[in-house]
Amino acid sequence: MAEEVTKVKAGKKKTRRSVPLGQVHIQATFNNTIISFADSHGNVLAASSAGACGFRGSKKGTAYAAQIATDKAAEIAKSQYGVTKVDVFVRGVGLGRDAAIRALTNHELQIESISDKTGVPHGGVRPKRERRA
Repeated sequence: MAEEVTKVKAGKKKTRRSVPLGQVHIQATFNNTIISFADSHGNVLAASSAGACGFRGSKKGTAYAAQIATDKAAEIAKSQYGVTKVDVFVRGVGLGRDAAIRALTNHELQIESISDKTGVPHGGVRPKRERRA
């Protein structure tokens, strides 16, 4: 008679990591808005974007799409990691800048600081060559 052997996987119990103070990185372009929640070392905890929330085409760049994406990422960060206070880093000039920050306050996340990390051109683009005759 064949003997049945059941193997039990002896894995580690997953501990819930608590990150009370985190960072929120918001990249707001004209085409999309990307929101990332990170710990103080920069390790990403949760991320979302307007495209990941089902918005397509020009709707991805809207303020409403940025709000929905922020809601989704904030819900994951609060429930799984217990994030309560955040430092906000904003990059870009899209419509989702203000909407994403407003959505963070709706989730009762205490905003410690807001810093703008938008790149500034210094020197401009390479000039066009002269036309040949």
